[in-house]
Amino acid sequence: QVQLVESGGGSVQAGGSLRLSCVVSGLTGRTNSVAWFRQAPGKEREGVAGIKTGSETTFYADSVKGRFTISRDDARNTVYLQMNSLKPEDTAMYYCAADRSVHFSIFDSRRYSYWGQGTQVTVSS
Repeated sequence: QVQLVESGGGSVQAGGSLRLSCVVSGLTGRTNSVAWFRQAPGKEREGVAGIKTGSETTFYADSVKGRFTISRDDARNTVYLQMNSLKPEDTAMYYCAADRSVHFSIFDSRRYSYWGQGTQVTVSS
């Protein structure tokens, strides 16, 4: 059984930093896709950052390039999202998603089989 558990959300002022963690259990195999999505009230869910294991290719939305970094620690089965220089528009519920396949667009949320429960990020101005 695959489970994703996010943590690390919170409230920060603009310019601050947070690091989100996603513990992924039960996802065996040498290749898979893991991504962070976010959804603000009244807005559609959007992809923020993703990583395809095997190739270790990373992807970022234009809105977070240079500020967010996705990484993984295989020993801890954890994928991290380091968020720096946070802006009020980064306020959203952040979700971790995973799938065994790597053969799809990393930010196509419909292709992910597994999702975490989400962690709230609030950035005040």
